[in-house]
This record gives sequence, structure tokens and C-alpha cells, in this order.
Amino acid sequence: MTNMQLRSPLSALALAILATLAGCAVVEPVPQPDVALPAAWAEAAERGATEALPDTWWQSFGSPTLDALVAEALAASPDLGIQAERVRQAELALRVAGASLFPTLDLSGDTGWRRSDSGDRGGSTVSESRSTGLGLTASYEVDLWGRLAAGTQSATAELAASRFDRDAASLSLAAAVATTWFDGLALQQRLAIARDNLAIAERVLKIVEARFRNGAASALDVSRQRTTVLTQRAAIEPLVVSERQTRTALALLLGRTPQDAAIATERLDALVVPAIAPGLPADLLLRRPDLASAEARLAAASADIAAARAALLPRISLSASGGVASGMLLSLADPSHTLSLSAGLLQTIFDGGRLRAQVELSRSRQRELVETYRRAILTGLKEVEDALGNAARDAGQESAQREILLEAQRSLRLAELRYREGADDLLSVLDAQRTLFAAQDQLALLRQARLADAVALYKALGGGWRGETRAGAALIQN
Repeated sequence: MTNMQLRSPLSALALAILATLAGCAVVEPVPQPDVALPAAWAEAAERGATEALPDTWWQSFGSPTLDALVAEALAASPDLGIQAERVRQAELALRVAGASLFPTLDLSGDTGWRRSDSGDRGGSTVSESRSTGLGLTASYEVDLWGRLAAGTQSATAELAASRFDRDAASLSLAAAVATTWFDGLALQQRLAIARDNLAIAERVLKIVEARFRNGAASALDVSRQRTTVLTQRAAIEPLVVSERQTRTALALLLGRTPQDAAIATERLDALVVPAIAPGLPADLLLRRPDLASAEARLAAASADIAAARAALLPRISLSASGGVASGMLLSLADPSHTLSLSAGLLQTIFDGGRLRAQVELSRSRQRELVETYRRAILTGLKEVEDALGNAARDAGQESAQREILLEAQRSLRLAELRYREGADDLLSVLDAQRTLFAAQDQLALLRQARLADAVALYKALGGGWRGETRAGAALIQN
């Protein structure tokens, strides 16, 4: 039997062994948190709601200005710029991890001149040498146990998590812009109400002063009404300051300077409060990007465990090198050739427990992320329940407050009429004024609250976001 005939079966056997070992890669399953999802929400959704949540949910409020502001924020916000760079960093980290699966190839070259003098007493001996060389080296680690592949899977899952984080930041930014915009509109409406009420108080003061001049009112009545006017006037300045600070906060969200704040041009009561259907609690896992991010990071932690376990097993590395060398300076004339092939086996015998501690550290990190994911699910369920409850409560309160306002307006008209005719004293007018002022302000606050409730519900439900939340886990499990 010739050497070639003998080598062929041995080569085939070696390849078969390598293929068998390659199939023994360490695999770590991705655990899931133990959360019993309810069958339905405890809080009832508003009637007339639709199932589908739009991606551009902010358009449901019927505010063209809000649409433009959200678009501007999504394009220019520094927060999203930060998230975009984190995604880029995760992409580069994946590229680095994936590069470890391929061989490395290094090219080297050298040239030199050396002269030596022995310095013997009987006569010195001078030797001189020149050399030039060029070499090429290739090295490759055979990923028998899947350690390098697990590192790539971990980087892939981290990239998915960073993208989900970017989506969650976009959702939070849009919600913050909408809420801040509604706050500004509410403050503008409350300012208008306060100024109208100041005008009413000043009108009543003129009536009281006229009655005082005619002897039909006392100085106490004049003093009381002047106090009401001054109180109403003093209430305007804090609202002005709050409205200005809200506009600068909105400018920050838009990526503008505070001095370039947007000015509201719409009325709060002209906006639409959308009816939102929450769907089923189980759907929440597929709706929220923050839950998708938590699951992706859990998948990355499982891959880290697989890599740490594989590090306990032997490593096999292959290398090859070749080169040419010449005894001349800066020349490869008449070169000599070298070629070498080598395979190495490395098994850690003692490291003070470092590798095993790394496995346990990775497992602890995985258990931490399981609890983090479970907490995120529970928090998401609570946020939806709270948003549904707030929306239902504030809707009922707004309806009742409108009736209170109508009665307060009627009471003030009657109180002023009776005071002019002398049928009632000024205290009735003052009480009616305070009731009207409070009713108008409270109605504006409730309208703002209902709009904010809708934003909170959209955000809690994921804002129409769609994503494959289990993509990272599938990478590890496959």
C-alpha cells in the first residue's frame, strides 16, 4: 500500500472526527420569566375604541402642529442621536466578534545589516552579514465547542437589544413631545381663563365702587372685591412663568435652543381625545420595544454562558507560515524558502478557578436579567392598567365638570344681578366668582389630563410598534 493510499483514509477519518466534534458545540437555552399573564384587563377600555394602534399614533389627536413637532424631534433630538450611535457601536462590536470566526493572515518583512569585531590580541576578526526576508503567516482557531460562535450570537443579540432601545427611545420622545405640547396648550388656556376672570373681577369692582359712591355698599365690600382682583392678578404671573418654562422644555426635546421655543397656535379644547383599545394582556409582550430589549439581552446572557462553558474545554489552533530569505541587503535575489505547518492543543489545567468563576458569573448575570425581564413585564401590565383607569376616571370627571361650569356661570350671572338690585350682599358674588374661576381652571386641567392619559396609554401599549421580540432567543436556541 502506497503512502498516498494510506493518507486518504486517515485524512477522511480526521475530517470525520473534526465534524463530529464541531457538532458538540455547547448550547445554552434561553430561560423565560415565570409570569402568569391575565386573560383580560381589570380596567375597561373606552367605548368605540379600535384594535389597531397606528405607528404614527400622535396624529390621532388631530393637531397638525403636534405632527410637525414630533417629526422634528425624531429627526433632530440629541437623545435619538445618542441611541443611533449606540446602535452603530453594537454593529461594530458584532463585526469584531464575527471576525474571530475567520483565519488571520499576517505579512512581515525585514532587512538588516550586522558587523562584528572579535577584538582578539593576536588580531581582530571582522565579520559582516546582510539579510532580507519576507514572510506570510496564517493562523486559525478551530471552534469545536462553539465558543467563538457563541460570542457572535451574544453580539447579535446585543445589537438587537440596542435597536429595540432606540425604538423605545423614539416612543418615549414622541410621548414626551406630545405631553409637553399639551401642557403648554393647557397653560395657555388657563392663562386666558385667568385673564378673563380678572376682567370679570374688575367689572364687579366697578359695580361695587359705584354702589359705594351711592351709599349702597360699604367700604368692606370694596376692600373685599379689591382683594379678589389683586388675588386674581397675582395668579397670572406663575402661569406665565410655567408656560414659558414648558415651551423651553419642548425646545430641548426638539433639539432647539431654549430661545427658539415653539409658540402654541391651537386651542386645547379643539384637540381630539382618541379612543384606544388595549387588546389582550398577552399581546403586550409583542407590542413594547423595552420588553423586546429585555428579552434580547437575556438571549445575549445565555450566549455568554455558552461561551464561558466552552472556554473550559480544549482549544485547537492551526497555523501555517512561509517565507523567503536572502543574504543580501534590500534584495531577495537568490533566496532560500521556508514553509511550516503546525497544530496546537491548549487545555487549561489550573487557573485558580477563574474560568469556572466566569461561568458562574455569567449564570448570575442571566438570573439577574430574567428577573429584570419579569419586572419589566409586571411594570408594563401595571402601566396599562393605570392608564386605562386614569382615562376612564378623567373622562367621567370632565363630563361632570362641564355641568359644574355651566351652573357656576349661571350662579355668577344671578349673583351679580341680585347684587345690583340689592337683593344679596357682596359675599354671594364673591363666592360665585371663586366657584366659576375654580370650575374653569379645573376643566382645563381635566382636558389636559385626558390628553395626557391617552398619550400614556399609547406609550404603555408600545405606540403601534411592531417587532420580532424573540429573534435574539431564536439565534441562541438554534
